Amino acid sequence: MRLIRQLSSALLGALILAAALLGALAPASAHDAAESTSPASGATVAAPPEQVSVTFNKNPLALGSQILVNDAAGTNWSDGAVEIVDNVASQKLKAGAPAGAYTVVWRVVSSDSHPIEGSFTFTATTGAAGSTAAAAVPTMGTAQPGTTPAPSQPVSSAEPFPWSIVIFVGTAIGILVVLGLMAKSRLKPDSGSDTKS
Repeated sequence: MRLIRQLSSALLGALILAAALLGALAPASAHDAAESTSPASGATVAAPPEQVSVTFNKNPLALGSQILVNDAAGTNWSDGAVEIVDNVASQKLKAGAPAGAYTVVWRVVSSDSHPIEGSFTFTATTGAAGSTAAAAVPTMGTAQPGTTPAPSQPVSSAEPFPWSIVIFVGTAIGILVVLGLMAKSRLKPDSGSDTKS
């Protein structure tokens, strides 16, 4: 009877500790988030910037990052690959971007390997240097300035393996084993003293 009470109290203690560990792991498993953008969302700037950027609360991973900078006609003005330095993802723009409204659509892989995405807008009151000349006379056989094919890799919809749950379960099992061994070691001296008397 005493053994059952000790095991049930050890199990209760392990469950309480496991619940506390799960509560501690929950904030750590929250996805990363964008904190600010440049230009600021909804801002009006004198001319299209040389680059746009998104600042995150944690450092995103460089895999699969994409930032599209589309003008009002839907032309993408992104130039080259996304650059990630610490927690800032930046995208250069092609020269000659016109005046008008722009929509920036971004997608990165967060530090916990989940894809996150978002968008923001800004307006340029004048075009960048060379924008009128480039847009005025497109010739046959040449692409419109700023047109870039979208990356052909599809975004993976599969969720990454939940390592935090594996760590939690492993910790809980370890705690149960330790508590069981402690209960067993406490029972041995008691049974020995019973046989002596």
